[in-house]
Amino acid sequence: MILCVRTPNSPDLLITQNTLKTHVSTAADSGLRFRRKILYLQSLNVDSSKALHKNPNLRSAPLSAVQSIAQCLASMGLDPVDVGRILDMHPELLTSDPYTEIYPIFDFLLNTVRIPFHEIRKSIIRCPRLLVSDLEAQLKPTFEFLTRFGFSGRNRITSRTSLLLVSSIEFTLIPKIEYLLGLGLKHGEVKNMVLRSPGLLTFSVENNFMPKVDYFLNEMNGNIEEIKDFPQYFSYSLERKIKPRHRLLMKHRFSMPLWEMLKVSDGEFNAQLIEKRLEMAPEV
Repeated sequence: MILCVRTPNSPDLLITQNTLKTHVSTAADSGLRFRRKILYLQSLNVDSSKALHKNPNLRSAPLSAVQSIAQCLASMGLDPVDVGRILDMHPELLTSDPYTEIYPIFDFLLNTVRIPFHEIRKSIIRCPRLLVSDLEAQLKPTFEFLTRFGFSGRNRITSRTSLLLVSSIEFTLIPKIEYLLGLGLKHGEVKNMVLRSPGLLTFSVENNFMPKVDYFLNEMNGNIEEIKDFPQYFSYSLERKIKPRHRLLMKHRFSMPLWEMLKVSDGEFNAQLIEKRLEMAPEV
């Protein structure tokens, strides 16, 4: 029987040792690169654990790709705090391609919606969802719908109203318009209400419109014409402002136009009540 013993100088053993060293070195480099990526995310105040959970592709993405997204956002006027907050809210952006997914949205906002460059930052801060919305399936069709409805010319979409672009036409915009029409208002009247108070298209029919209309008509004995003239009514809290102020007026048997009851601050409202009570007090 021949016993084969490999010596330390054996070529096979040397290859095995070199391969092991290569694997160890590669693993160390990979771990270091991953650590650098995590530190970079932390420098932006991005929750790395949440980001990795919501975007598993981030684990294998190179640091340079993550940095390119941050640089893309910064190039549009967003400061580091804004960038970090947006990436933390939408970690799917961390593995996006700036040139095929992000810059086209900025181009759309600048050249189609015509939001001035210095206002782009405000649009994105108000609605980061703009950056994760499908340009062809969501943003462009909604922009066209809103333009046809009346958001054009001096009423065009601005940085204050660009958040409407992420709304579903079928499930968000149309149901709200139809509800207002169902109150007996004409299409032109609803259009004027919405253009005066675009926030109407962001409120819930079930949680905002319906309870406030019910209270206005049945408890305040109001006329729908008042809501038509003051659509901002829907922007005030029913429980914290509308009901308390209406009940105070009823308690003292006073009345006020809807806009006057709601537009003033609490201090001004109370001062008006005192003034009315003094006017009604009998002379001594």
